[in-house]
Amino acid sequence: MIPYKVVGFSGSTRRPSRTTDVIVQIRQELARRTSIVFQLVEISEIGPGIGSFSRDGLPRAGQDALVAIEAADALIVGSPIYKGSYTGLFKHLLDFVDPAALIGKPVALTATGGGRRHALVVEHQLRPLFGFFSALALPTAVYASDDDFRDGMLSDPTTLDRVRQVAAELATHLAARHAAALPAVPLHRVA
Repeated sequence: MIPYKVVGFSGSTRRPSRTTDVIVQIRQELARRTSIVFQLVEISEIGPGIGSFSRDGLPRAGQDALVAIEAADALIVGSPIYKGSYTGLFKHLLDFVDPAALIGKPVALTATGGGRRHALVVEHQLRPLFGFFSALALPTAVYASDDDFRDGMLSDPTTLDRVRQVAAELATHLAARHAAALPAVPLHRVA
């Protein structure tokens, strides 16, 4: 089987990043279920010039990130939550994505924040954002708060269960998309 191209896109401007840690945790769970090639795109690594007014004006790292996002078989996206919303740079980069490139593409939604009061941002902000692109936002999303981490590692059992669930959903959708893309095999009648 050819490995699926999966891109993780972290809207965190900091390193180390709990948001990136959640994305990587989902990648690890997904890799236990199916063969993948994973690329991590981090806003913090794109550098100066990301505030460009056009796709062509982005730095090379930003342009490469867009190509990776558009060419992926699936996405694992996440943003830290600031004042009730995803980061502005996360949205700014997505503004340059070709909407047709994400149609039907499975997307695992994640977010991190200081407390539980931000948990619904995934449903009220991230899900509609990817709905605009007609992407397939998976039913299970992962939100992790500060209390879900111990010694820099995601440790909350309920949140880890959600990580496993979304990885299983992503593996299922990748396999279904692959099966749907295979050419039909003609049936031969036995005489």
